[in-house]
Amino acid sequence: MSYRVIDVSGDIGIRAEGDSLEDCFINAALGLYSLITDLDRLEIKEEIAINIIEESLEDLLVSFLNELIFQFDTYGFIGKSLSLTIRENHIHAKVKGEQFNPEKHERKLLVKAATYHNLLLKREDSIWVAEIIFDI
Repeated sequence: MSYRVIDVSGDIGIRAEGDSLEDCFINAALGLYSLITDLDRLEIKEEIAINIIEESLEDLLVSFLNELIFQFDTYGFIGKSLSLTIRENHIHAKVKGEQFNPEKHERKLLVKAATYHNLLLKREDSIWVAEIIFDI
């Protein structure tokens, strides 16, 4: 896992890195999930598919993370592992995880949305880097 929490006044952010754009998106998703609960306590019991098309890679990242938040808020689904492909501005992801259970899983932050505030998505030397701030 290559992500870390970044300090943001009033909200919270993550910095995710990856050798590929796909790895960067996966690490951003895992970083998001780590804000919500302890990933070590999650099990892989089911899988969901996510398909998103956007105008830009930045829009794709924000929409993807917001879809993960929607899946958690609406269906209680939280992921532990992901696989995905990005072609042009289309993402196809498979997310494996389980239903959140407050008796089993520690609840950390209530993440409301991924935002465009100070959004960063770029290639630095040989790695992709994303910085995303979340409303909490």
